[in-house]
Amino acid sequence: MNEQNIDLVIFGGLGDLAGRKLLPALYQIERAGLLSDRVRLAAVARDPIETKGFLDYVEGRLKQSLASADWSESVWQKLSKRFSYIGMDFSNKKHFSALNAWLDSDRLVIYYLATPPSLFGAISQHLHDAGCIASTSRIVLEKPIGHDLASSKSVNDTVARYFTERNIYRIDHYLGKETVQNLLALRFANRLINSQWDNTCIDHVQITVSETVGIEGRWGYYDQVGQLRDMVQNHLLQLLCMVAMEPPNSFEADEIRAEKVKILRALTMIDASDVEQCAVRGQYAAGWIAGQPVVGYTEEIGCSQKDSATETFVAIKAFIDNWRWSGVPFYLRTGKRLGEKATQIVIAYKNQPHAIFPDRQALGSNRLVIRLQPNEGIQLEMASKKQTLKDRLSLEKRLLNLDFFDTEGQDRIPDAYERLLLEVFKGDQWLFVSRGEIEASWRWCDQLIGAWQDKALKVHRYSAGSSGPSKAELLIERDGRSWFGESTLS
Repeated sequence: MNEQNIDLVIFGGLGDLAGRKLLPALYQIERAGLLSDRVRLAAVARDPIETKGFLDYVEGRLKQSLASADWSESVWQKLSKRFSYIGMDFSNKKHFSALNAWLDSDRLVIYYLATPPSLFGAISQHLHDAGCIASTSRIVLEKPIGHDLASSKSVNDTVARYFTERNIYRIDHYLGKETVQNLLALRFANRLINSQWDNTCIDHVQITVSETVGIEGRWGYYDQVGQLRDMVQNHLLQLLCMVAMEPPNSFEADEIRAEKVKILRALTMIDASDVEQCAVRGQYAAGWIAGQPVVGYTEEIGCSQKDSATETFVAIKAFIDNWRWSGVPFYLRTGKRLGEKATQIVIAYKNQPHAIFPDRQALGSNRLVIRLQPNEGIQLEMASKKQTLKDRLSLEKRLLNLDFFDTEGQDRIPDAYERLLLEVFKGDQWLFVSRGEIEASWRWCDQLIGAWQDKALKVHRYSAGSSGPSKAELLIERDGRSWFGESTLS
């Protein structure tokens, strides 16, 4: 990283995101020896505690979340000496004077807003009014950036009054995953793959993000959002962009972002005339997860609307209207309380135009499977001759497997937040989302939401622990295709 004086200020330092992701990521960066001695850390929250009380809390959270082999007292002592805790009310501009007193004008300051998006504007304004922003100051924003196109513009406009676009880092943590970056290497560093990456060779693409968890006590928030806004607008569309984008001229941030914006703008709008054929909405009912009973969405703690029609599952058939992808469907699905936690991209290739092996069709097409979780890696399904004397050129399916955990000789794969924090320190935005991407994705999602509202698209119930509503299977099966790994999700 750049050897300069850096102050990282985490707003919401006692919150869930900081405890689960940011603090463990900073510990692992320290453990790897990648955190410069010139970095200072400040946690900002409302609780009136001293720095020692905060450090006791952090130590407890780290020991709870880290593998026992990762814990090192010497690493913790080094990290803990960097921290200060500042208790303040984010909505009270007078409290920001305490932060200003802690800052040093000779140091680069990075503000990480691990807070609800409703506070982004107020915090930015109070930082400005208290004299806490310099021309070099950076700000990191977590999703969601708004709940539709209009609100996202409002949030971005407010933050842009105080920070230039080159200093705004909008996080989509999926972009920090090792496999997503390896997808770029797979596509653009291997002619074998790149030459087959278009509609002449690829039959369709599937992107699945399935979760076993429910809404985790966030009913009041989630019921106003739903799965399309919560997952499709950011995570799934970002994965789609990484699959579909044209090769950038370089890996500079502006070049990559420009190519992603082109893909988002090329997504065919889904309107009332075809929404019933292209989208499925679902909501989980009571069922079983890992052998344990779980309640349905409208029985969750905090539910205030027993007839809620908010979707916890969505499946979409989308098309990209450009030369490379014309006619290739992109099937997207994501849901909560499904039978398996998995994130994967499946590239399904077309069959050979003429089959000279009698059993080739029964094996199915070649598929490139890119796994983001739970076990990151890439595998290619291929047909191979059976090792037998009984049959003449009889075929079987074989796997070429690239398992990152096994092949890299590492005891762990770095978490996405570790990579993203390091990129913020370096001042490199290539793994962060531009304003143009945010607005293009919201424009497409707003059109889809409007279409299913116009058609009163039904929300289909599905049992927790299943693979989602049966309508989602029909969405792809009517095209003569099937979801990859369906047997493992049901």
